[in-house]
Amino acid sequence: MSKHVQDTVTLNNGVNMPWLGLGVFKVAEGSELVQAVASAVKHGYRSIDTAAIYENEKSVGEGIREAIREHSIRREDLFITSKVWNADLGYESTLAAYETSLRKLGLDYLDLYLIHWPVQGKYKEAWRALETLYKSGRVKAIGVSNFQVHHLKDLMKDAEIKPAVNQVEFHPRLTQQELRDFCKEQGIQLEAWSPLMQGQLLDHPDLQELAAKYGKSVAQVILRWDLQHGVITIPKSTKEQRIIENADLFDFELSADDMNRIDRLNQDLRVGPDPDNFDF
Repeated sequence: MSKHVQDTVTLNNGVNMPWLGLGVFKVAEGSELVQAVASAVKHGYRSIDTAAIYENEKSVGEGIREAIREHSIRREDLFITSKVWNADLGYESTLAAYETSLRKLGLDYLDLYLIHWPVQGKYKEAWRALETLYKSGRVKAIGVSNFQVHHLKDLMKDAEIKPAVNQVEFHPRLTQQELRDFCKEQGIQLEAWSPLMQGQLLDHPDLQELAAKYGKSVAQVILRWDLQHGVITIPKSTKEQRIIENADLFDFELSADDMNRIDRLNQDLRVGPDPDNFDF
């Protein structure tokens, strides 16, 4: 189990990925995001997660360069993820989208590149493009986002390379046990987006009680629950104090009973779209 903010898990291709990262969903381009990225690196984060559709890759890149310049961090010590959007799914269009993301970020390569959503009839050609990028050494690892079990099975029927990561909505109201079991069986690392259910869980009495028990915030309890389930987590924040707090997860451990108590909050409830019924 992860014991430090920079601890990593080894993906199925041998690449090491940090257990904890900074998410930047819905954070606009600009100085606030630049400073958030630089601050996260300053306080020990080594993983930053963005996407083409977030329209903030330029500021993420500026934050990375500021962190490298001010905190003596090497690019190879960082783990940067982006995602190809639905409109660009296809072989040539995915290759072009990757180059666009690199240019906006100002980077020579990504550590992880994901298919953002399982758009039927499109994701297999996009995956073929990701395989090309991976085999040519342009990206360290490739994976998917929001794929359910049947999507993964369908993709892997024709894939040469198995996804290294599946990034999905995961929080105490949506524990996705079947998907977690399948990914574990297949050696696909699960990663949580919206781990705090966009703040909707922070007032839950059970979680508040556990937070008081452990002397932690509700957010810290939830993020620790993620890690103890073997799920990578990428909480979003632009506030330095919250960024620090979200990484303060390594001096306590939830008991098995308390893990089960949080598990029982599951209602199969999403705050994001259903991967089987979305319209983008």
